[in-house]
Amino acid sequence: MIHGNDQHAKLLNRWPKPHATFSNQADLSRRRFFEVLGAGVTGSYLMRPSNVYAADTAPRVTLQSKAKACIFILMTGAPSHTDTFDLKMVNGVTPTKFAPATMDGIFWPQGLLPTIGGQLSKLAIVRSMHSHALVHNLAQTWTQIGRSPAAALGDVAPNVGSVVAVEKANERTVNQVFPTFLALNAGGAIGPGYLSANYAPFKVVPATTGLANTSNTDGQARLDARLKFLHSIDDNLRVNSPLGKAPQDYDAFYSAARGMMYNPSVTTAFSYTAAESARYGSSSFGNACLVAKQVLAANGGTKFIQINLGNWDMHNDIYGAQTPTGNNLFTLGKQFDSGAGTLLADLDASGLLKDTLVVMVGEFGRTVGQLSGSGGRDHWLQQFAAFAGAGVKGGRAIGSTKPDGSDTVDYGWKYNRYFWPEDLQATVYSAMGIDYTKQVDTPFGRTFEYIPDAGDGVYAPMDELWG
Repeated sequence: MIHGNDQHAKLLNRWPKPHATFSNQADLSRRRFFEVLGAGVTGSYLMRPSNVYAADTAPRVTLQSKAKACIFILMTGAPSHTDTFDLKMVNGVTPTKFAPATMDGIFWPQGLLPTIGGQLSKLAIVRSMHSHALVHNLAQTWTQIGRSPAAALGDVAPNVGSVVAVEKANERTVNQVFPTFLALNAGGAIGPGYLSANYAPFKVVPATTGLANTSNTDGQARLDARLKFLHSIDDNLRVNSPLGKAPQDYDAFYSAARGMMYNPSVTTAFSYTAAESARYGSSSFGNACLVAKQVLAANGGTKFIQINLGNWDMHNDIYGAQTPTGNNLFTLGKQFDSGAGTLLADLDASGLLKDTLVVMVGEFGRTVGQLSGSGGRDHWLQQFAAFAGAGVKGGRAIGSTKPDGSDTVDYGWKYNRYFWPEDLQATVYSAMGIDYTKQVDTPFGRTFEYIPDAGDGVYAPMDELWG
């Protein structure tokens, strides 16, 4: 294993791994083919295909294997670490409304994030995390795919949720009709990359009315009669089709979509009342947290849920001094606090938290100390990541930073270096029982590593979260 930032950088510089670019392959890539195919087929990502990736040799590394599901909260725009999960008080700058207090041994902005403050006993906060880049789109993608988007395979790398979906496909039972990878309020979530569209995120914006298009205006009986008639006409082209695999895939797409229609479990999981929404803060983010909890409670086969919460890019008026009701830490923080805090409490009360890994992270941090001339904070590499559930030992911070929060002084784990996005993804895979060093072949014969260079010890999960 590689210990220390200097050793880590020297290894990458000494043994770079150049590859021919993926764009040298055929014009119509597998990824593009399924994008075109999926655009015309409702529910294509719900299909349950044969899984050529999960059946493999035993893992080469020791895995935590404590999580049955993962909720991945991506705080797009990059929240200020020193105003939230690595609080640093700045005289004359930090608002008194932060009301800082030490809770479960963690110095916390109780006035800003009170609900999460009540759940700190469940949270482990990694304060030694570092970003590779300070460009939003680049760093957000990096956080979702666990590698550089500018690298050779970066443009076809799948979302970590898609990898979870392909690895867990064989665990699904016949009655589990929910999508394996669910993306809530995450229209910009990275897709399945070179993987089939079957493993793409099923993107939903929660609504009180539930999941759209799960009923037909002509009624269930009429719909089933039409489907039966359709099968009587062309089953000879759907089953063992002489036209190849595509018609069989279409048939599976339609069958999977039909499985979610007129399904009381789907209705219960994806709909909610105004009172239930109010408990989570009556916000779009809170509703996503509520639906995530209900989906996992339904046990319908969902293994990975990504929830995006944006607008953390606060270059101006970060504390709302000029526009108190505008986008600032207090207004956005209230949504985040009510949604995430209630989610943690409800998962714990229902017993789901012991099998669910919850991750909260942005793409980088923000400048420290004094505010900018426009009353905000700009982009900064130092950041945080927070973990809960699936056996994670909470009520503590791992690693520590300088008094102003500008850099790490104690890395807090055995590799004595920054915790990178690749390490975060390796941690998710390990928690889910997925070999993060696994290598598979793309449709064009290129070797794809779940976490690049993890097999050589360049990146690794943070096992210290569990002990």
